[in-house]
Amino acid sequence: MGAQDPVRGQGAPDDGAVSGFVERFAAELAAAGVPRMPARIFACLMAEDSGVLTSAELSERLKISPAAVSGAMRYLTQVGLVSKEREPGSRRDRFRVLDDVWYESLTRRDEVLLRWVRVLREGETTVGPRSRAGERLAESADFFDFMIEELAGMLDRWKALRAEGRGIAP
Repeated sequence: MGAQDPVRGQGAPDDGAVSGFVERFAAELAAAGVPRMPARIFACLMAEDSGVLTSAELSERLKISPAAVSGAMRYLTQVGLVSKEREPGSRRDRFRVLDDVWYESLTRRDEVLLRWVRVLREGETTVGPRSRAGERLAESADFFDFMIEELAGMLDRWKALRAEGRGIAP
């Protein structure tokens, strides 16, 4: 069992249990389509109390090469799940997962969905709106329009819940 945590007044998490959680969460992310190494690194950052680790710390904790960390971080920063920052007073980079990472990630999905709707509408016109392909493209665009509206409403409701003190405080 871990040592007493003076800030929380409870036992610090057991390293083995945390490692097990990281691997289980990473496996779930991988099953959903996230590449395995980025999934492991993201899960490790999520389980880190500060949400911040250096490349060397990630490499050590996950028993992976610095090159594996570098490649995975490119992916994670590109999709907006982590940010890269310079360690104060050092030339070393550290990687941070935001506390509201899922909210921010879904907010950015709006932009992607809007681009998809535009391209699908162009495709509908290109193949002919009365063709089976045109109808399929139109239905896809309609679905994404619906998702954009629903997602905006859900995100607004989440912000309201957080403001009321329900959910974890920012």
